[in-house]
Formats: sequence, C-alpha cells, structure tokens
Amino acid sequence: MPVTTPVATARNAAQRPTLLSRLDEFGRELWQDKLGTLGFAVIVALLLMAILAPLLAPYDPAAQSVISRLKPPAWLPKGSWEHILGTDHLGRDVLSRVIYGARASLLVGVLVVLFAGSFGVVLGLWAGFRGGRTDSIIMRIVDVQVAFPGLLLILLVISVIGPSMATMIIVLVVTNWMVYARVVRGIVLSVRQTPYVEAAEMIGCKTSRVIFRHILPNLTSPLLTLGILEFTNIVLAEAALSFLGLGVQPPATSWGLDVANGRDYIFVAWWLITFPGLSIATTVLAVNLFASWVRVTTDPQEREKRFAYQRAKLAARRARRSPQAQSSEAKSQGGRS
Repeated sequence: MPVTTPVATARNAAQRPTLLSRLDEFGRELWQDKLGTLGFAVIVALLLMAILAPLLAPYDPAAQSVISRLKPPAWLPKGSWEHILGTDHLGRDVLSRVIYGARASLLVGVLVVLFAGSFGVVLGLWAGFRGGRTDSIIMRIVDVQVAFPGLLLILLVISVIGPSMATMIIVLVVTNWMVYARVVRGIVLSVRQTPYVEAAEMIGCKTSRVIFRHILPNLTSPLLTLGILEFTNIVLAEAALSFLGLGVQPPATSWGLDVANGRDYIFVAWWLITFPGLSIATTVLAVNLFASWVRVTTDPQEREKRFAYQRAKLAARRARRSPQAQSSEAKSQGGRS
C-alpha cells in the first residue's frame, strides 16, 4: 500500500497549476488567435464601459436640452465637440446614451444566461441521469414549450404583466432554458454509457459523486460555448423588445430603445440609429468571435485539428527553408575551396 510522505505531498502541490500559470496559458493561447483576441478585447472594453459609465459619460443620458436638439456629430458641419456623436430629438447626448445603454444589454444578457442556464442544466442533468419516466416528463415539457412560439409567449406575458426590465428577464429565462436542458440531457445520456461512469456506479459511488466528478466535467466545454452564443441571442432579443416598447422603459437607456426613438428621424438625423445599431452589431460580432475561439480551445477534437494544422504548417516551413540552407552551405563550401 503506497504511503503518502510530506515530500510527495509538497511535490504534488508544486506540480499543480497555479492561477497565474493558468492565466498565462490562457493569454498565450488566446494571442495565437487574432480574431479571438479582438473579440475578447472588445468584450472587456464593453464591460469597462458599462461599469465605468458614470465616469466615462460626459452628460446625464436623460438630461434634455431644447437648444441642442438634433445636433450632428462633431466632425460634420454645424457639429460641436461638446457632443461628439451629436444629440437626439430631445437634446440628449448620443455618446452618453450609448455608454449607458451597454449596461442594460449586458446586464440582461448575463442574468438571463445565468438563470436560464442554471435551470436548464439542472433539469437536463436530472432527466439524462434518471431516465425513465422522469426523462419523459421533462422532455415532453421541453417539446411543448419549444413548439409554442416564443415571441408570442413573450408578447402575451409582457402585455399582461406590463413592460419592465425585470419582466423581460423573467420571460427570456422562461423561453430559453429548454436549449440548455436538451444539450445537457444529450451529453449526459452519452457520457453515462462510458466505462468509467459505469465502473463508478458499480463500486457504489454516490450519485452526487458520479455527477460532479465524472459527468459535469464533460459539460464544461459545450455549456461554455453555448452560454456565450446564447448571450448574443439575448442581447438581440433585449434590443428587439426595447425597440417594440416592451423592454427597458424611459428614462432608462437601452440601445434598442434609442434605435426605436431615432427611426422617425432616419433621413434627418441618421446618427440617432447608427451608433446604437453599431453598438449592438459590434457586441454580437465580438462575442461570436470569442465564442469561436472558446469552442476550438475547449473541444479536444478541435484542439487536435488545430495542432495538426500547426504541425503541418511548421513542417512545410522547414521544408521550404531546407533547400535554401543547403544552397547557402554549398556556396560557402565552394568559396572556401
């Protein structure tokens, strides 16, 4: 029977990757993918913009000024550097509203993904692990809700309860948890048939140990990618609901609400919908780029494909260099002779 000595324990502890080493590895792998790096940088910038909005915004986003109505951006004629991106039909600063609008979109996206993901993961895990009648009941509920139009349910609930950010978050959670449940249930059904899970159950491991030690690690990669991609859908859904007047309500600020306010002035003041629309598009694009990198990095098959491509590329580069090296060596030998 092996005996654990203090020296062996210290050696194992020293071999464990620390937080700094993991961050360093994360940074090096991310830097190899330029598009993923760009997406991550934009996401960090948006988060900082949302958190530091009171410090970055030059004006109160709800402050109105009749004198400053519909001023163009600073680089256009009649523009002013006091309002870099111009003002809207009520004289509110567009830059300030874009900065504060990031708060609503990011907050709704994070909360919906967190709550819908947690609820869907628990039900999908329970359905896939228990099987039988439990699986049938949960999956029939999922099928019924998927068959019912989500937009119709959202409009129905919000029109009855009343539009607000809290109502919108609850409705989006109710209409999005099924995606997580289906994905998790499918993975659990396939993982549970693997030999190591069957062996753990045969030797009498507790259900909680089997789930947390053998099943949940297999859910990390797909759930991380799915959550990031669903975040973009939630951002678009929040913008659409705010555009229809069923999401964020004035005097609060939202990109979708600003686009709705500027649609009547599209030919007079194009900047009212351009900059909030660009903010939505930039956020969705950045998150998708980062999600693509996360999928490639966390999926073992994708990592193997990437490493094989890099090895082939390195071999081709060495093959191109070898004739040049041989020719230069031959020339040097000829000169010596």
